[in-house]
Amino acid sequence: MTKLTITTVERIWVEVPLKERHARHLTRENWDWTVFEVLKVHTDAGLIGVGETMCYYTWGRVPQAQVDRVIGCSPFELLDDDSLGAGLQMAIYDLVGKALEVPCYRLFGPKVRDECPISWWANDMSTEDWIEEIREALSLGYMSAKLKARPWRDLVAQMRTLAGMVPSDFVFDSDFNGFLRDAAAGVPYLLELERAVPSITIFESPIPQGDVAGNARLRRSITRAVAMHYGSPPIETAVREDVCDGFVIGGGVARVRAQGAVAAAFNKPFWLQMVGTGLTTALMLHLGATLTHATWPAVSCHEIYQDDLITERIPICQGYARVPEAPGLGVTLDEEAVERYRVDEGYRPPAPPNLYRVSWPSGLRVTYPPGKGDIMGMWDDFAAGNRPLFHPGVRVEILPDDGSPAWAELNARARQAPVRD
Repeated sequence: MTKLTITTVERIWVEVPLKERHARHLTRENWDWTVFEVLKVHTDAGLIGVGETMCYYTWGRVPQAQVDRVIGCSPFELLDDDSLGAGLQMAIYDLVGKALEVPCYRLFGPKVRDECPISWWANDMSTEDWIEEIREALSLGYMSAKLKARPWRDLVAQMRTLAGMVPSDFVFDSDFNGFLRDAAAGVPYLLELERAVPSITIFESPIPQGDVAGNARLRRSITRAVAMHYGSPPIETAVREDVCDGFVIGGGVARVRAQGAVAAAFNKPFWLQMVGTGLTTALMLHLGATLTHATWPAVSCHEIYQDDLITERIPICQGYARVPEAPGLGVTLDEEAVERYRVDEGYRPPAPPNLYRVSWPSGLRVTYPPGKGDIMGMWDDFAAGNRPLFHPGVRVEILPDDGSPAWAELNARARQAPVRD
């Protein structure tokens, strides 16, 4: 097996449908999270390694040049090479583990845990849909949920409701993606959340991570842990200025291991964040098994999909997932599911035919199209400071295309600029 040679790489694009609640809310900005490329790396010995790339949300798509490069190579020569891209690197590790008849974690270093903490994940939703999310999470064994905190929701009221329906040891992470804007707005709001919802234990990126002075002030002023994505600000600055309690770490295997080692050197906990289906979740668990400070609940988002692309789901028990012990990734690709969801290479789904109306108690209403970045949607308008933040009573209404001239006219106007009425 040490002379194993890669002969071909098979690339299959699939579209994995979202569960109903995520299809309703996540698609406002991320309707292309459903598209994956499954890679199968074939060898002269008949062994096959499998991996996946989340095509439009990934640390690294797989360049064709890398696929061409690995043909004729031994997979053992390619370990720790992040330039391969997500799915190809995953498949190489799966292949080497199978060749050596060892689980992937044996390729990463000494094992420090048999089970890894893992978190439920959900985008911002209506309170009713969040309630159903938490009920599903509890039914599947989760004891932690990472929820997106968005300024067009009454987060305090929502979180107070959720906290009242979970066991006392269930915890929440509120991910603001910087929407609190600055320490002056962030500190009083986070203190209000602390008082209202003691089970929120981590605030992720409450204000923009590049605001070093603001983050240092914020962290000194609150009692909950602050998590920031590793690398912004640079790790030297983050540690010297003491801007956070721990990190969010993700990416290629080499990068994850290097960042995990630095976090451990400074005694900073972190969670792994590697988004995908069951294949990515398995790789994340293998890495978490060997990283001493990966003690915060990890996030893979695999529960947002109707199918995890593996033959047997990864069981969660009291908030932990057991690290697979079978060779390679330790999970089996569901070939029937891959065929069922197959799409053409390069496929990208269209935006949902919806508009989104935000309403405040004063009677102000602003209507937006889906999207962000290339169009002034909700994300960009609020991030620009044009709307109130997390106001009590604020709500969002989804306006689907009803085929009427009035909807078509409103849609045309919203695509030019947010419509205020």
